[in-house]
Amino acid sequence: MNDLERKFNKDMTNIYRKADKECGYRATRFLQILSEKGGIITAKELVSKEGGTEGFLKLWQLGRLDLSIEALLLTDEYKVLFTKEELKLSKERLEKYQYEVK
Repeated sequence: MNDLERKFNKDMTNIYRKADKECGYRATRFLQILSEKGGIITAKELVSKEGGTEGFLKLWQLGRLDLSIEALLLTDEYKVLFTKEELKLSKERLEKYQYEVK
């Protein structure tokens, strides 16, 4: 695992912590998958899941799509870790829920 992958892993954990602390949303299944598979694989699997995830919908209901995996992987820093298709899926999902992709 290189430095960028380690940093992404840490930021994935941080979005879990922020969702818990700031919204009272504790995504325990997300944290379990993250600890088992690591950040990159977890992100790839969840972003590619047909129709999205329960966690994404919960963050949307809370008005916090900024804490979604989709928003994180679309940051300039992390785009290089994902395929064009994964980036496209993330962007489309966020736009569908009226989240302004930066």
